[in-house]
Amino acid sequence: MALIHLNHVGVEFPIFNAHNRSLKNKVLNLATGGKIESRSNKLIIIKSLQDISLELTDGDRLGLIGHNGAGKTTLLRVLSGIYAPTSGDCIIEGKCVSLINIQLGINHEETGRSNIRLRAAMMGLRPKQIEEKIEEISEFSGLGHFLDMPFRTYSSGMQIRLAFATSTSINPEILIMDEWLSAGDENFKDKANQRMDQLLNKTKILILASHSRELLSKNCSKILWLEHGKIKMIGETSKVLNEYFSREKK
Repeated sequence: MALIHLNHVGVEFPIFNAHNRSLKNKVLNLATGGKIESRSNKLIIIKSLQDISLELTDGDRLGLIGHNGAGKTTLLRVLSGIYAPTSGDCIIEGKCVSLINIQLGINHEETGRSNIRLRAAMMGLRPKQIEEKIEEISEFSGLGHFLDMPFRTYSSGMQIRLAFATSTSINPEILIMDEWLSAGDENFKDKANQRMDQLLNKTKILILASHSRELLSKNCSKILWLEHGKIKMIGETSKVLNEYFSREKK
């Protein structure tokens, strides 16, 4: 059984030497979400997430919505284990794979085949598991002899195909995504979409952040709406999406 339990989770980022006017202005311009708190002339605290409580179990499909800077990416990184909460408790049980950045671990000087191993290792696969999957990944990518060429010689479409093929070769219990993965070129797109559908069907818990109403309606059973780092609303998909998008139109 997979489980995600967040209890009053908060994430704060301290900005030191904030007395510098230009730095302070940059912080204010970049921090479009959350809350900014000044604790002294030299310290600003950005409260990116505040008081987030959430529980997900097998079968849950959670969509995240909110304006840019609302805290969606910070929450995804907490769930991925990239950020540790500065307050509250975060319990995650089950094999978790994050597809926030599918090119994480890629070395542009190494061959495509070497990068399959590097990316797979970054996702937590053991050497034996990687070797068992490498031929299937190679075949799915359709890159043929290019796999023995340096990654830097690939076109952008070829780079995405290799990263996509490797990143979707796993069977996680918890899958975390920031927008839907797209494989780029038209000849590969249908094949990639079928692979994504298969991956989602095997996943016990899905967390998907997106601005697409259609995508969230299709794949999510509940929606969490974040606003300025706090939960604005959480509940059944159609109810929350209707409220969110009707407000966006005003």
